[in-house]
Amino acid sequence: MTLTRTFFWSAPAIVLGCAIGCGSQDPNRGEVTGIVTVNGQPAVTGAVAFSPVDGQSPTSGGKIIDGKYTVTASTGTSRVAIRVPKVVGKRKLYNTPDSPEQPLMAETLPPEYNDRTTLTLEVKPGDNEHNFELQTK
Repeated sequence: MTLTRTFFWSAPAIVLGCAIGCGSQDPNRGEVTGIVTVNGQPAVTGAVAFSPVDGQSPTSGGKIIDGKYTVTASTGTSRVAIRVPKVVGKRKLYNTPDSPEQPLMAETLPPEYNDRTTLTLEVKPGDNEHNFELQTK
């Protein structure tokens, strides 16, 4: 059998195998996407972390960019911690006149959204969408 004929007959099997195997999703993971708003405005930048309450599954996280986030997280209930820092000043890296400066950052959200989070989400296998509409006091 020639190479062309071999490819012709094996190509459908390769495509079918990939369609079955490549499209399968991990039943223990889900992709969570959404928007984070603070006082009605999209969070410009920040981070979101999913920590499964079972204590057995790995923590997952991702960046918030222009209010949007995407995280591949373990299925089940997770505590969600959200951080939205802002620059509050600068400090020199070294005690010299020509030292480069580093921005000083501070968290803009109250602890119930991060350090002592009260946010939870049930992550299901496959695609999940959840927006977080946060308020500062």
